[in-house]
Amino acid sequence: MTDFPAPQRIATNGIELSVHLAGPDDGQPLLLVHGWPELAYSWKNQIALLAEAGYRVIAPDLRGFGGSDCPTGIDAYDIDTMIADLTGLLDTLGHDKAVWIGHDWGGIITWHAAMLAADRFDGVIGVNTPHLPRGSQAPTEAFRELGGEDHYILRFQQPGYAEQRFEGKEDAFFAFIFGAPPREGRLDDYFPEITHIPAQFEKFAGRPEERIVVRPEDRAVYAEAYRKTGFGPGINLYRNFDANWQRMGGVDHRISLPCLMVSAELDFMLPPKLTGWMPALCKDVEFAVIDGCGHWTMWEAPAELNGYLLDWLQRRFPA
Repeated sequence: MTDFPAPQRIATNGIELSVHLAGPDDGQPLLLVHGWPELAYSWKNQIALLAEAGYRVIAPDLRGFGGSDCPTGIDAYDIDTMIADLTGLLDTLGHDKAVWIGHDWGGIITWHAAMLAADRFDGVIGVNTPHLPRGSQAPTEAFRELGGEDHYILRFQQPGYAEQRFEGKEDAFFAFIFGAPPREGRLDDYFPEITHIPAQFEKFAGRPEERIVVRPEDRAVYAEAYRKTGFGPGINLYRNFDANWQRMGGVDHRISLPCLMVSAELDFMLPPKLTGWMPALCKDVEFAVIDGCGHWTMWEAPAELNGYLLDWLQRRFPA
């Protein structure tokens, strides 16, 4: 299932997003929200299957990514703005609600939206990204303790730092970032160096294709998109981590919506153990773990992921 619909430019929240639509107009809406450094194209192996099952699939490039507008300024990428883009997109398309499905940063946005805009949801699916309680310290402090000053999220706080290292090397970057997960040992054995993405990329000299989980022709789509937008707009999501944390102070993190959490056994940044909080936060939640899968679940294990998505959707929200 690899059909990928052509994009449409759709106005929302004062900008235009590049959006891929599939499936019957009257089908149950599904809003697919990608992460970093990805695009709506990340859902290439899910869209056709979900559409053929009768669902109305809505897969946007987030602001700052791909064919969507890329406003300037870090504060143009705070959590309220990112959510407003997506609720506004639903408005433009005539949908009161949808099942939101988020991966990586798309998962962060989706879980936050489920707290701040629950009336726009039928249900929630997290892919790799769990719903977490608000931490007791600012995220950048926690990441510093986890990986030191070279932790990629701390380096991303410095405007221009990552951009200078990634831009002009897009093909190599996506061969690097889409590397297969570690094959041996416990994930904890790879810290903190595995979090040092800019430093690791500076030493990257290539790897065999069998150790890359996205095919060359698909990586080329990403590389071409980032040659046009640069990396700065998307990285602005990370530059709002602490501001978003401040924003969520006092917000009830409990979610009563139907939830599905699909984890990946070998995701070193979002391991399945992080879902341990979710039974206390989510009133109605089911769990699944894909064995042998790393962070790039939609590419690494499309059949397994699609099976979990369709099983849950057809039971809870038939098309």
